[in-house]
Amino acid sequence: MSVQQRERKEHKRAPLHFRTRITADGREGLPVEAGRYRLVVSLACPWANRLLIARRLFGLEQAIPVAVTDPVQEMIEGDYHWVFSEANGDPDGRDRVLGIHALREAYLAAEPDYTGGVSVPAVVDTTTGHLVSNDFPNLTLDLGSEWRALHRPGAPDLYPAHLREEIDTVAEEVYQEVNCGVYHAGFAQSQEVYDRAVTKLFRRLDLLEQRLSTRRYLVGDRLTEADVRLWVTLIRFDPVYHGHFKCNIRKLAEYPALWGYTRDLFQTPGFGDTIDFEHIQRHYYATHDMINPTRIVAHGPDPALLLTPHGREALGGSPFGPDATAPDPV
Repeated sequence: MSVQQRERKEHKRAPLHFRTRITADGREGLPVEAGRYRLVVSLACPWANRLLIARRLFGLEQAIPVAVTDPVQEMIEGDYHWVFSEANGDPDGRDRVLGIHALREAYLAAEPDYTGGVSVPAVVDTTTGHLVSNDFPNLTLDLGSEWRALHRPGAPDLYPAHLREEIDTVAEEVYQEVNCGVYHAGFAQSQEVYDRAVTKLFRRLDLLEQRLSTRRYLVGDRLTEADVRLWVTLIRFDPVYHGHFKCNIRKLAEYPALWGYTRDLFQTPGFGDTIDFEHIQRHYYATHDMINPTRIVAHGPDPALLLTPHGREALGGSPFGPDATAPDPV
């Protein structure tokens, strides 16, 4: 198989086309302003989940309202799209603030000739109805820095300057081989591509198991951006990636450290309270009809297992360290 043929059979994420930044002083696009922007998410999407966790940890729930799409995407003109629906609580199938049915309407409002993909998370300017950004890797970083004046008292620093180099290194490995790795395996269109992707994924999981066997968090002694980026994939692993995406060499629950780490963070305020397993499983099993043509949604595993003791405290460290606090209950 040629390189060109192999690339056509591999899953590739669409480029991030909309990257306007929202900054404290508006120097690079738009200014930070409480209530002006609407964060559009799917509760099923791991990339959107990052923003929901950061928003909770920083206490920005009132400053950045959220719009939640229906978990099952709708076919519009030959493509699946994120939409708002009456079944998901939106009157007349439209977001009650933006007045749109499909997220792509905000994309086209910003750029009428746009023909690329539509993804969540997406930040929309409610004053214009225009999409501002779908740049998920940098949106969480900007919430931690540019929105600092609106943070709650005791908000953590997820990207401390002295740890940034290590955070970036770990996060990039996780992104390439775990966050994207499950999709490379799940959407593979040839045995060769699948074999390569699933092998690389589990090699990285094995290395992460070793790393987390002797430390509670990925970098340092408290939660950082690296943990947020890994956890959103781990929490979806056994419910959908193991079976639906054929990532089944091992279950996450068969990794003592990774499974304990996943439970530890699930029980940490700001993490488990952003998860909706019904949305997660309905989206994956009911939308990807090329993988699951019957659209039957699998049962299990039992989410109550995530509340079992994990014993990770023995490794030292604490979620927010001595100088930050947990967010208030939802």
